[in-house]
Amino acid sequence: MVLQLALPEGGEWIVILVIVVLLFGAKKLPELTRNAARAMKEFDKARHGDDDETSDQAPVDGSGGRDLRSGGS
Repeated sequence: MVLQLALPEGGEWIVILVIVVLLFGAKKLPELTRNAARAMKEFDKARHGDDDETSDQAPVDGSGGRDLRSGGS
């Protein structure tokens, strides 16, 4: 037996929206969506920021960033 999860469709979204409005109130919804958007941006920034930091770090070989292949200082 396979359990299938489905997203709400059509009228189900309307019921969900009505419940959210009743719980939080119409004046609070814009603030909640802004906070959710900020949280998503921060999460995305932190998730992708880890990749950027590894490429910006100093070399481990102790060369101090000098190009040792050129043979000079």
